[in-house]
Amino acid sequence: MKKIEAIIKPFKLEEVKEALSEIGVEGMTVTEVKGFGRQKGHTEIYRGSEYTVDFLPKIKIEVVLPDSLVAKAVDAVVKSARTGKIGDGKVFILPIGESIRIRTEEKGEKAIRAASL
Repeated sequence: MKKIEAIIKPFKLEEVKEALSEIGVEGMTVTEVKGFGRQKGHTEIYRGSEYTVDFLPKIKIEVVLPDSLVAKAVDAVVKSARTGKIGDGKVFILPIGESIRIRTEEKGEKAIRAASL
């Protein structure tokens, strides 16, 4: 299992969510975050004074997947989040040692799959 963390521009969230849904990703965690990369923010003028905005609003998407879905999910995120401009974001792939569904105590990949009804 792997955890994919993607930092994207806020207006790309729906496109990324739809792209992941199309390949069978059933759940995700979304957090509003702030940060900066190479662009190091930007300057704005407010009431005649120039000031630097260091931290830009971003969205962080977290998804835990079986290894078999990771490459498709990363490809879906990259293609749907890309604008071709600076600040498009990053994707990080991390190993997951174990997962446990609290309600049923299922472990491993069973814990990250949709529940059978």
